[in-house]
Amino acid sequence: MIQMRRFILLLALLASVLAPLTAVHALAPDEVLADPVLEQRARALSSELRCMVCQNQSIDDSDAPLAKDLRVLVRERLVAGDSDAQVIDYLVSRYGEFVLLKPKVAWHTLALWIAGPLALIAGIAGLLLALRRQRKAQPVAAGGLSAAEQAELDQILKGGTGDKS
Repeated sequence: MIQMRRFILLLALLASVLAPLTAVHALAPDEVLADPVLEQRARALSSELRCMVCQNQSIDDSDAPLAKDLRVLVRERLVAGDSDAQVIDYLVSRYGEFVLLKPKVAWHTLALWIAGPLALIAGIAGLLLALRRQRKAQPVAAGGLSAAEQAELDQILKGGTGDKS
């Protein structure tokens, strides 16, 4: 039974390590450009653009019809002679900045870029403050008891009841 668990754990570990290496792209053979340089640029651009249907996948990885249309559009723009920046600008003008998997750093996206680090800093500060308050709230004698608890224990050990009434 233990060996079976180890075997399953090993398979799960192996699958998690190999999964990124075996990623299947949704690119259809009829979409591939004849020029390998343009195709490489198209693949690089496609990996930076969000599928508007899947939302957490690039258009390079998505099987959605809209993603295919966007891949074809990227390739058409590259064949027409557009630079990578012009292709991105064209798609942003049509679909908005949401089409970018990594939004640009600008004044209107500043909150998006700052929120994560600020939340992390606030969490660490809150944790440190809570630990500091916890240490101050528990005065401990040498034996691990408060002074009142130690006095009561001493009285019980001497034969008293511990009641102060």
